[in-house]
This record gives sequence, C-alpha cells and structure tokens, in this order.
Amino acid sequence: MDKLTINDIPEMFDKVAEIFAEKKEELCEMDAAMGDGDLGLTMSKGYGALPGFLRDNAAEGDVGKMMMKGAMKMQNTVPSTMGTLMSSGILAAAKEFKGKTELVPADLATYATAFAAGIKKRGKCELGDRTILDSVNAGAEKAEALIAANPGATFEEVICAAVEGANEGVEATKDMLPKFGKAAVHAAKAKGVVDQGALAGYYMLLGIKNYFCA
Repeated sequence: MDKLTINDIPEMFDKVAEIFAEKKEELCEMDAAMGDGDLGLTMSKGYGALPGFLRDNAAEGDVGKMMMKGAMKMQNTVPSTMGTLMSSGILAAAKEFKGKTELVPADLATYATAFAAGIKKRGKCELGDRTILDSVNAGAEKAEALIAANPGATFEEVICAAVEGANEGVEATKDMLPKFGKAAVHAAKAKGVVDQGALAGYYMLLGIKNYFCA
C-alpha cells in the first residue's frame, strides 16, 4: 500500500478502537491508582465512536474536513480532560490534511507531530511533565527522523518507527513526577511506574500499526 484513501482512514481508526476496547480495564486500573479511574472508558468510548463519525463525513472527499468533523463529534462524546486532549490532537492533524483526498506514508509522521502539538497546546503541558505528550512526541520525532533519512519509507516503516519511539517515551515516564490533576497528589506512587496517559498515547499509535501490519 502506497496510498491511504479517505475511505481507508475510518478502517485504520477501527483498529485503534479495537485496541482500546481490549486495554480498557488495564487503563482504568492504572488510572484508579493515580487519577479518576476512567481513562480506559474514555479512550474506548471516544475511539469506539470515531470511525463512525469519520464515515459519516467521508463523502465530502476532504481528509482534513472529515477528521475535523469527526474530532468535534468525538469531543462531544467524551468531554473529559483526556477526551478533549485526544480531540485536540486529531483536530491539529486535520488542519494539516485540509484539502487532501488521500494520505502517503510521510503523512503518518505529520499526523503524530501535529497530534503532539495539538495536545501540548490544549493541555498546556511540556515534555517531562509525565503526560501523553511524552509518548506521542517521542513517536513523532522517531517517525520524522525516519522520513528525513528515507523519504521513500513505507507506511509500515513509518508507523513502526513511531510506535518504537512512543514505547521509549512511555518507559521514560517512570523517572518523571506528575504535575497535573489528581496524579500530582499521588506523585509518590509514580516512581518506577509508567504514566497511564503516556501508555494510552502508545496504544493509539499501536492501533494504527495494527492496521498496516496485521
């Protein structure tokens, strides 16, 4: 596959929905120790609804518009902090894809980079704050580096690089202390444990990988 059509994109996000359905309990248990305990529900419900929202708007033929409308509806479905961050990431990527009718492998790196920028802006977080940004940004950097070194990289190569980087970003959160929300109150419990939000970011990219590497 060297092109991703507008009709392929909802199918790609089907795989993201599948992984969050599978990991729902794990993420809820992790979040219960550090936060509200609803992270898995948010990710499963939000990404479970997204493919349908995208299909509803695919007929317009514009990838950016489709993703923008899908993200806005996703936000209304899961209006929590993490739901807002996820929607903001997708909206930022949608702006990059405005006017496109299909995506090429390099666009996966663009997606991850824009997604990271979107959640950074909306969440007002920085690298090292022990958030989802730490995994998604690490994935984006690795994917962008691959494209810079090999402009002809395949979808599989780009997303594998992104997933590898995100996994490294997740592991790095073991040495970080949380600065936001209820997690900051329980900061002493964080040492040596990966951040659940960062893990969710990794799973999001892993779901995309599952589409290309099934």
